[in-house]
Amino acid sequence: MNQSPYILAIESSCDDTGAAIFHGSQLLSNLTANQKVHEQYGGVVPELASRKHEEHIIPVVDQALAQAGIDVTQLDAIAFTVGPGLLGSLLVGCSFAKTLAMSLDIPLITVNHMEAHIMAHFIEDPKPQFPFLCLTVSGGHTQLIIVHDFHEMEILGETRDDAAGEAFDKIGKYLGLSYPAGPIIDKLAKEGKPKYKFPKPNLKGYEFSYSGLKTAVLYFLRDQKKLNPDFIQDNLSDVCCSVQSVIVQSLMDKVIKASNEYGINRITIAGGVSANSGLRKALENHTDEKEWDTYIPKIDYCTDNAAMIGIAAYYKYLKEDFATLDITPQPRLKLAT
Repeated sequence: MNQSPYILAIESSCDDTGAAIFHGSQLLSNLTANQKVHEQYGGVVPELASRKHEEHIIPVVDQALAQAGIDVTQLDAIAFTVGPGLLGSLLVGCSFAKTLAMSLDIPLITVNHMEAHIMAHFIEDPKPQFPFLCLTVSGGHTQLIIVHDFHEMEILGETRDDAAGEAFDKIGKYLGLSYPAGPIIDKLAKEGKPKYKFPKPNLKGYEFSYSGLKTAVLYFLRDQKKLNPDFIQDNLSDVCCSVQSVIVQSLMDKVIKASNEYGINRITIAGGVSANSGLRKALENHTDEKEWDTYIPKIDYCTDNAAMIGIAAYYKYLKEDFATLDITPQPRLKLAT
């Protein structure tokens, strides 16, 4: 078994087409093609997303190979996101990966998208030691996980309805912000104050819920606009800051609870919302107070990217955990525990 394989990793779970090349655990290239077409619709349109993946995947892979300075014939394995995600988008990556692996007669590796977000912490130093807690927060998922090993992860709790990232985007739509609204709310929140008190989701245990918060903000804005039609325009930064504050606090409450209960002081965050400056600052503020050992990924590895697929695939390669060519996408795939 080659201990330093060349692995091509492909990410196509939603609306970003990613390709990365690894040589062993060393990242050689990492490229992503974004899709702007969804902005006018206020969210990802699955059919349009899959069509764009078809347009982007070959150019992105070609560029990744060129940037890495290798030829396709040097590859030792092909990895791709098998799920969860949009079926059409996953199909594009799956079909491409299977076809290329078959033509080169090399192993095929499937990667769970949520597992890959966690494994992003092993792309560069410093890397966390096991076990550690990982708060994985994105547009489609919110989970709190104990990571025991590269291949053993225990879900403590997850969202019962909407994910935190979805809440940001939906509330942003109420505020008239463009999609994706999460980064815009984050930027505006820096200019405001948390002067409005929205109900903090407070489920027992380690479960999350954000549908109630969305409804509360919707009704709050409706009532305020009756009194002042320009309320949103006049108070946008403060509303954004108030929304972000309550979401971040609800997330941190669960992390603190888990750290205390399980005696784990190594804390990490992952997923698209881990790029949120409010969440990052909250984690940093608790580091000294709680004597935590915290790990925050680079922004490039927070949102969907192929580098996280590649590093997860590398550790599966070492175990010779390969897939057969009859594998199909799994849109509702759960994190294996």
